[in-house]
Amino acid sequence: MGRRILGALILTLVGCSTASQLASNGDPAPIGMRISTDGTYGYTEENPVKVGGAGDERGPSNERAYLAALRGPSGQVVSFERRGSCCVFKTKNGIMGEGGLLDIYEVTYDGQEKPTTLYLNMYDYEAPQVPRGFTRAPHPGQSAMLDRHPSD
Repeated sequence: MGRRILGALILTLVGCSTASQLASNGDPAPIGMRISTDGTYGYTEENPVKVGGAGDERGPSNERAYLAALRGPSGQVVSFERRGSCCVFKTKNGIMGEGGLLDIYEVTYDGQEKPTTLYLNMYDYEAPQVPRGFTRAPHPGQSAMLDRHPSD
C-alpha cells in the first residue's frame, strides 16, 4: 500500500513538471495564458498574436492550436477560418531571414453579433495571451470564466 502511494506521488510530481515544461517551451496555448490588457492585441496588424513555429514547420499548427484554445466571453467554443495573409513585415525568422506575412483569421462563436478578425504571426514567438472579449479553454478542473478580464 505504501509503495502504491509513493508511486502515485512520483507520477504526480513528474506530470506536474512536464506540464510546466510544456507551458514554457513555446506551446501556442500555454497553461498560464492570460487575458491581454491591451485592447489592440490580436485585433490589429501592428499587434498580432505571435505564436511562432514557422522555422520548424509548426507555424500553421501553432496558429490552429492557439485559436482552438480560445473561447467566447461565456465559454462558447469558437470556430475559425483562415481568410488569407497580409501585411509584410521584417523578421529574421521569416522567409530567407528577411520577412514574413501575418495570417488573418475570422473567428466566430454562438451568440456573436458579427465575426471577429484576428491577426497571427507564425514567424515570431511571444508568450500568447487571450485577446480582450475572449476567454480560453479551461484545463481539467478549471472554469474558463476564471480567466475573464475584470472589465468585460
